[in-house]
Amino acid sequence: MEEEEKRTVAYVCPECRQTVIASTSVFRLAASPSRFPCPCGKSEVTINPMGDRSDLKIPCLFCGREHTVSCRTRDLLRQRCMAFSCSQSGLNCCFIGAEEEVTKAAARLEQTLDKLPPEGEERDVFLDPVVMEETLAEIRDIGSRDGISCTCGSRQWRMKVHYSIVDLICAKCGGVLRLNAATQEDLADLCCHYTLEIQGQDNQKEEKPEKTDEN
Repeated sequence: MEEEEKRTVAYVCPECRQTVIASTSVFRLAASPSRFPCPCGKSEVTINPMGDRSDLKIPCLFCGREHTVSCRTRDLLRQRCMAFSCSQSGLNCCFIGAEEEVTKAAARLEQTLDKLPPEGEERDVFLDPVVMEETLAEIRDIGSRDGISCTCGSRQWRMKVHYSIVDLICAKCGGVLRLNAATQEDLADLCCHYTLEIQGQDNQKEEKPEKTDEN
């Protein structure tokens, strides 16, 4: 008997701060509302399929709020790894996709958490100023050799810098390529690229799913 295709969800509980990783079948995720609670019982991710789109509620360790998010159902069921980020801090707070990819992303998120200042202490402008500075330098170096383009055909772009990520935004179609800038591993990944390609609005890939955050 053929095994059912699975989707894996990972997030960090804002109450007990443990990483929650849970799986369900693609069929169940598409057919009815799903809950992914933390074992402590104080937080959960909920996913409610609404036809072509799905509504998600995601607890966030970084801002302490619950984010309400909408994404395409087909992306939720097919993309290798969708990353949902906190609108206030810019940090990823939930991953959904193939088990291997989500597990890797969750491990990197734990590395990011290790860099956060203790609760109550003031945060710096960036999670890791050194990593961010080197990331921006690397992006500018790639851009200086005309190595940044968009699938829509444009080579005009701009940057939006957040707490631990950098968005490259196509000036023509508004497509976005999100680059993590939290750890040395993120920087090493970027340095492996001689060019960077933004996915146009009509051709978004796993790295930047279409979503809206109402919080």
